[in-house]
Amino acid sequence: MTKYEILLFDVDDTLLDFDLAENAALDRMFREEKIATTPEMIARYKEINESMWRAFERGEVTKNTLHNTRFAVALKEFGMEVDGVYFESLFQKYLQEAHHYVEGAYEVIAQLANHYHLYVVSNGVTLTQNKRLVDADLAQYFKGIFISEQTGYQKPMPAFFDYVFERIENFDKAKTLIIGDSLTSDIKGGLLSGIDTCWFNIRNVENTSGIEPHYEIKKLHELHELLHTKIALY
Repeated sequence: MTKYEILLFDVDDTLLDFDLAENAALDRMFREEKIATTPEMIARYKEINESMWRAFERGEVTKNTLHNTRFAVALKEFGMEVDGVYFESLFQKYLQEAHHYVEGAYEVIAQLANHYHLYVVSNGVTLTQNKRLVDADLAQYFKGIFISEQTGYQKPMPAFFDYVFERIENFDKAKTLIIGDSLTSDIKGGLLSGIDTCWFNIRNVENTSGIEPHYEIKKLHELHELLHTKIALY
């Protein structure tokens, strides 16, 4: 059997499909504000958002700065002056209502919960992530949900992981594995913190980051083989 006892899971694009959730939330937000969007506008927003998230991971901007300015910065490039705080509140409102599963997520988590201690580690917004996990009926399987907003730190900061480790009963680094889609957040954070890492390469992309995970999977159900877990039959 596997040596692991504790599994740490990211949320977005690991358990829940963030692209579907984000697109649905953006569509509702812009329609409510009567803003006609183009593919170019949406693509540019996502580029700016991605860049700001990477800056957040590096500790260069705060979570509040990221959330409260990303829409204002993006839309300004298209000649629109908007209240970034207001747009963020709308976006989070609609994002909370979206909880599309990554393929196999519910089944895999339900099965693994019979054999391991499961925890969530996410850089998202606490209220949003908690609601999405509850609505997706996944929260019941986790012994703890750790969100950067509540910890005061974010992945990949070792301080975020220290916060998590201190709150897991009988924690043992040697028996812990983190599973996530982000090399710069989940995998880098796990490596810096001295735990094993599993990169969920959900988009089947080449790793050119220089960050080397211990394991790589492309489908969540591959975790059963990696962990040598006997699947419970329902």
